[in-house]
Amino acid sequence: MLAKRIIPCLDIKDGRVVKGVKFLNLKDAGDPVELARYYDDEGADELVFLDITASAERRDILIDVVERTADQVFIPLTVGGGIKSVEDFRKLLKAGADKVSVNTAAVKNPNLIKDAAEIFGSQCVVLAIDAKRNYSEGGKYYFEEEGKKFWFEVYIYGGRKATGIDAIEWAKKAESLGAGEILLTSIDKDGTREGYDLTLIKAVSESVNIPIIASGGCGKPEHVYEAFKAKADAALMAGILHYGLYKIRDIKEFCQKKGIPVRL
Repeated sequence: MLAKRIIPCLDIKDGRVVKGVKFLNLKDAGDPVELARYYDDEGADELVFLDITASAERRDILIDVVERTADQVFIPLTVGGGIKSVEDFRKLLKAGADKVSVNTAAVKNPNLIKDAAEIFGSQCVVLAIDAKRNYSEGGKYYFEEEGKKFWFEVYIYGGRKATGIDAIEWAKKAESLGAGEILLTSIDKDGTREGYDLTLIKAVSESVNIPIIASGGCGKPEHVYEAFKAKADAALMAGILHYGLYKIRDIKEFCQKKGIPVRL
């Protein structure tokens, strides 16, 4: 069985790491290069770097920050935010990224996934899905909890715009186009520290054969264990690490004691 991965996430705004709740009320959490170096030393398996306002602000990603971050880390680095073209993939991979995460542009032009996978390989293409529960009509795959039916809707522009696209259907399509991995974020759970959206994780991971990175809602090691039991291949987290509530080693040791294979 492959080792499960623990991945710190650096959400970047104006060149600084920030953290919010449900994508809102962003607070400063430090310098990206310093934090990246710290997490590399701490035993993170990978690192995700997201320029979270690049798409909404219609601008390119901060290449210089990516280069400085890549210089400091020796673990796989996934970079996303404001990616619009195959050329953007090329620039980021050249700047030191190992994988490129794409969301808004892929929704608007799904062939970007196919084109990037054909040129750089599927292992470089990470589809980011920001999903939120929708309790009205319009979805394809429905779920029920506490007597309420809902589906998961894809959002773009950093969680600012609903698309009407069903997240499960989109994940399957992205896999068929060549995406090598899915970074799956629950907007409902983001920053709440109440635990990951296990229904979302399970639904997507059972619909595709590519790895799923669970994101949104981590508050303690138990939540990471729950995400892995829901079939996530990796767990992304931010606030609980940035603010020193837990160390990566604490989380890995907890998971190992519970029988989850991790790299210590």
